[in-house]
Amino acid sequence: MSTITSLSPASGPVTGGASVTITGTGFSNVGPLTVRFGTTATTFTIDSATQITAIAPAGAVGTVQVTVQALLDGISNPLPYTYLPVPALNSVSPGRGATAGGTVVTLTGSGLTGVTAVSFGATPAASFTVNSDAQITAVTPPGTGIVSVTVTGPGGTSNAVNYVYVAVPTITSISPISGPTAGGDTVAIIGTGFTGPLTVQFGTTATIFTVNSATQITAVAPAGSPGTVQITVIGSGGASNGISYTYAAVPTLSATAPGSGTVAGGTTVVLTGTGFVTGATVSFGGTPATSVTVDSTTQITTVTPMGSPGVVEVIVTTVGGTTGGIPYVYV
Repeated sequence: MSTITSLSPASGPVTGGASVTITGTGFSNVGPLTVRFGTTATTFTIDSATQITAIAPAGAVGTVQVTVQALLDGISNPLPYTYLPVPALNSVSPGRGATAGGTVVTLTGSGLTGVTAVSFGATPAASFTVNSDAQITAVTPPGTGIVSVTVTGPGGTSNAVNYVYVAVPTITSISPISGPTAGGDTVAIIGTGFTGPLTVQFGTTATIFTVNSATQITAVAPAGSPGTVQITVIGSGGASNGISYTYAAVPTLSATAPGSGTVAGGTTVVLTGTGFVTGATVSFGGTPATSVTVDSTTQITTVTPMGSPGVVEVIVTTVGGTTGGIPYVYV
C-alpha cells in the first residue's frame, strides 16, 4: 500500500495551481494512481516510487486531506493540506506622502498573516511589519504620482488600493515681506506643490489661509514679536523651504534736527527714533516729504515739502504702524 510521509508545500492559495511534492513509498508497480485533495482528484506526475508532483486544484479556505489511491493497492494514509485565503486590502493610511518615501503607513485588510511582500506600484516597500491578520505597518519607497498598493502572501496577491505621492511644497516669493506685530496682514505666498492637506506657519505659529491654486496661497499673518521669522508651507510631502517675513514694531519718533525750516521747503531734516524700516514714509503737517532715506532703524534723513508759516506735526509711518507726531516749525 502507498504511504505519504510529507507534502511540500503543505499549503497554498484557494485558486489552486501550486506545485506540491508528495514524498512517500509505493508510488509504482501498484497500477493506476489517483491523487486527491479532499475529494477532488488532480493532475500529477510520478517522479519515482517515492515521489509524486501534483498540482493543487482550487479549493475553499481551510484544510483538506491529501491521499494517493492505487487501483491495486488501496488508499494511502492522509496528510493535511491547507488552503489559504487571498489577502485583501481595505485601506492605506495616510493615503499620501512624500515622493522621497519614508512615510510610515498602516495597511488594513484581512488574510494578512504570512504576507511576504508589500509593493507600491512595482516598487517593494522599504520595510514592513505584519502586526496581525488585519494590519500591516509599512514604510513607503520613493515614488511619484498615484500608485497601486498590493500585498502578496502564500494565498496570492491582494486587490490594490491607491496611494498618492506628493511633492514637497516650495516657496519662491511672498508679498508683502513684512508687516505689523499685531498681525492681520494678507500675505500672498507663491510657489509650487500647494495641493492636499496643508499647514502654513509663520515661524512656529500656524495661521489661517486660502489655497488659491497649486502655485498660490493667501495667508493671514498672525501676531508676532519684532524680528524676522520663516514662512513655511507643510504638506503631505513634507515642509517647504523657508522665506523670511519681518515683523516691524510700531515706530517711535523722538527728535527732528533741525526743528525748523523755510516755508519753501527743501530743508534736510534728520529724524531720530526707533523701528524705522525700508519703505517708511514721512509727512510734515499731512504733506509727504519730498525725499525719505532710511539710514538705520533709528535714523531717517528726509527733505521737507513746502509749508505755511507755523507749527506742523512730523509723522513717520511704516508697515509696523504710525508714530506720534512731534512739532516742526515753518518760518
